Amino acid sequence: MSEPLITCVGISLFGVFIGGISQVLLKLSAVKKHCNRVAEYINPLVMGAYTLFIASTLLSTLAYRVVPLSMGPILDATGYIYVTVFGVLIFHERLDRRKVIALGLILTGIVIYSFGL
Repeated sequence: MSEPLITCVGISLFGVFIGGISQVLLKLSAVKKHCNRVAEYINPLVMGAYTLFIASTLLSTLAYRVVPLSMGPILDATGYIYVTVFGVLIFHERLDRRKVIALGLILTGIVIYSFGL
């Protein structure tokens, strides 16, 4: 891979990562009690999450200047891995057999695409 492609793949993966962080922020806000309906949607966690979503979108747009469109969905699929790890570490969610199999399939797809198998 060329240096610009590697750089843009890194930018894309970072964008997906901060998209995962924004999902965590939204979930943290969702489990909190709010004093009214407006406070559910206008609070620091939600506003921070939407800011990160915008940053994630901008990073993806920047990355797609070099990253082939066929590679984009593979890079985006790493988000499932990030969100699962965050769920286990932050929210103490359990990984059942179906989730492990699904993550294995995602990782297998990423590896197959990466090595052109």
